[in-house]
Amino acid sequence: MNPLGGRAGQGPDLGAQRNLRNIGVIAHVDAGKTTTTERILFYTGESHRIGNVDTGNTVTDFDPQERKRGITINSAAITVHWKGTQINLIDTPGHIDFNIEVNRSLRVLDGAVVVFDGVAGVEPQTETNWRLADNYRVPRIAFVNKLDRVGADFLRVVAMMEERLGVRALPLQLPIGEEAGFRGVVDLLTMRALLWDRDDATEPLREDDVPPDMAALAAAHRARLVEAVVEHDDAALAAYLNGEAIDVETLRRCIRAGALKSAFVPVLAGSAFRNRGVEPLLDAVVAYLPKPGEAAGFEGQPESDPAGPFAALAFKLVSDDHGSKTFVRVYRGRLKRGDMVFNANTGRSERATRLYEVHAGDHIERDELVAGDIAAIVGLKDTLTGHTLCDRAHPVHLEEIVVPEPVIDVSIEPRRQVDSQGLSKALQSMLREDPSLHIRHDAESGQTILSGMGELQLEVAVENLRSRHNVDVVVGRPQVAYRETITATAEVRHVHKKQSGGPGQFADVHLRVAPLPRGEGIRFESQVVGGAIPREFIPAVEAGIRRAAQVGVVAGYPVVDFVATLLDGSHHERDSSTLAFELAAAAAFREVAALASPEVLEPIMAVEVITPQDYLGDVIGDLNRRRGHVRSQGQRGNAAVVEAHVPLKEMFGYIGSLRALSSGRAQFSMQLHHHATAPAGAVTQLA
Repeated sequence: MNPLGGRAGQGPDLGAQRNLRNIGVIAHVDAGKTTTTERILFYTGESHRIGNVDTGNTVTDFDPQERKRGITINSAAITVHWKGTQINLIDTPGHIDFNIEVNRSLRVLDGAVVVFDGVAGVEPQTETNWRLADNYRVPRIAFVNKLDRVGADFLRVVAMMEERLGVRALPLQLPIGEEAGFRGVVDLLTMRALLWDRDDATEPLREDDVPPDMAALAAAHRARLVEAVVEHDDAALAAYLNGEAIDVETLRRCIRAGALKSAFVPVLAGSAFRNRGVEPLLDAVVAYLPKPGEAAGFEGQPESDPAGPFAALAFKLVSDDHGSKTFVRVYRGRLKRGDMVFNANTGRSERATRLYEVHAGDHIERDELVAGDIAAIVGLKDTLTGHTLCDRAHPVHLEEIVVPEPVIDVSIEPRRQVDSQGLSKALQSMLREDPSLHIRHDAESGQTILSGMGELQLEVAVENLRSRHNVDVVVGRPQVAYRETITATAEVRHVHKKQSGGPGQFADVHLRVAPLPRGEGIRFESQVVGGAIPREFIPAVEAGIRRAAQVGVVAGYPVVDFVATLLDGSHHERDSSTLAFELAAAAAFREVAALASPEVLEPIMAVEVITPQDYLGDVIGDLNRRRGHVRSQGQRGNAAVVEAHVPLKEMFGYIGSLRALSSGRAQFSMQLHHHATAPAGAVTQLA
């Protein structure tokens, strides 16, 4: 037994050429990701029982809070094998509050299965995750799930994918039967029916002829499929134009070529809960998603070469009673247990004392990691999310992981003064694990402010403080994480001069600030020439500006979306120092920001409400009262769907109001859309 509580073992023979897929399962909350993953574990033989989210016995949702709440909070890695192919699979959360987990998982994956609810279709978080996958250039296949539900419509979901996601969705299957009568699919490549006669997975799928009443529809969709995919193979296209029949293996080759280039998205059908459609989904993962190194990836990213110098990206940290584990994706080379690795971000080397293949909450010890692996390393104390690990003799810097900005704050303090040190240590550990959590100290109130992506994320963080770190805390009411910005250009010259006996302090900076578009963050530029300010002091000027920007000039919120340009300045041979220039820059920024027409920004949320038609008027009226702007109305089955932009401040407690006005029948989801100028009187100061 190894110290992490996993099984001892040496893993697969890494000397052999492996047929490997690194994929993620992503979707909107409640679309069925974890249920689909559990069925994958069952059908591949990794698990000998079928886990259920409702009963809290799933393999991938192994954290006590996940089982208690019935949702995925942490991305969980698992390794399975299907028909000679190793599949490293990551089950990701669907809730917007835990979007960082999807973000960092997609950064290191080669492909993804996107699960769609057969009734709801493309939902808000589906769109967010899809755009993330676009950013990371991850090829995808789609699995339309829950086709046994009332109101499920496979072809409507395919049309929604094309309309809302802007992709070419290519069905490879058509469902046989509707809603409770869903019993199988027509495979459009082989033109055979795949049928599941029982819900409990006690009988294998059965092949049969295409039902006669579906023959014409299936033939029409197959013709469209063939026409779309032959474009990606010259020989197949020539044969098609000559009127020749295209065999199934050629079609698969064409589909794979198009999917790897994201020219289209193959779409499959099923009901994971009723164990229908999972085996063909696994076949599609192997057939159409890339091996390491086959996808487009990032510019400058090393090829997946086991013989090259080592290069890996740290994408997740997890701490437990046995210490800290660093999850990595190995892009090139090999790493043996006990090897030293060079951290390109810190410039320091660390020893990889132990290596593990991860199976959700279980681990298998490995002697070596090889290009393509997703695994965990124990022993790295200074490595954080997004850091590049490599060979010191062949340094490389891989593209880092983008961390979303927090939108909600809570004040937090220990219930007993004796727990102050324990709280500080626990918070630092949690921030290492989850970079989307932020901590700052409010100078006016003296409080510690914890910021995150939503109320649920902060609830989970507080519960972790109590249960994992044994720190009891008092938590303030959730508040909006406002931002400040500037709307005009301004310049100041500030001289910092201090003389109190002995060496003095002198720094002179001429600073200009100008606004940037929303979401651009903070940019610093220097136009100093001729050594007016020595080069070694320039970083101190930037540090002073960034530090001062954390406390704005209107209401004390961080200032964002501006460019600060150091135009000129002067120094003193004896009295100038790094500290003097940092202090001068901070003071100059406070002055110039006040002159640049500052204003407060508030988070605006994209809100989707699904309600019975009877309550539609009440829902819209309530959104209007919350300063909401209704963007669209539509139908989803027999329910009405309202999409609106609403300030986050007005959404606190919304679930209770929505339940009250709809007799508990309406539901909603929301996610950050943009920041906008907050009207006078709308901003609440930190309590």
